[in-house]
Amino acid sequence: MSDRPKSLAARLRSRVFHLYFVLTRPMTLGVRAAVFDAEGRVFLVRHTYVPGWHFPGGGVEPGETALDALTRELLEEGAIALHEEPRLHGFYFNGGVSRRDHVALYVVRRFEQKAPPAPNLEIAETGFFAQDALPETTSRATRARLREIREGATPARLW
Repeated sequence: MSDRPKSLAARLRSRVFHLYFVLTRPMTLGVRAAVFDAEGRVFLVRHTYVPGWHFPGGGVEPGETALDALTRELLEEGAIALHEEPRLHGFYFNGGVSRRDHVALYVVRRFEQKAPPAPNLEIAETGFFAQDALPETTSRATRARLREIREGATPARLW
């Protein structure tokens, strides 16, 4: 393999093919975190734009790694700063959002939250909850992922 730079034609051809695949096969990727405190309680958020309680998280932006997106989302939604790299629990197809959406779920056990975040335009409420006392409106997917983590089960394929 040559170390020579690609020709202009090769670079253009590469960009055209990349653009074609982005336009014809776009995929969205989200990240979420099951954040557990020292008492085993899980951190959940209630958004202003969707019903129920969910794990914190959001979309991976272009040019951003999944871990960078998770770090950003945890700070934005929970004022949570990671103290170690989280463990990837599973990778899911989220057909409820679109035919092309996927979610990477991480487990976080070492973190710092100096103060709970104040409600804002995106987040209505946040809190740590005992797994046997989750809010009634906790989403089905959140409950299913907690069961997987608690029981050491193989992650499902679908969110």
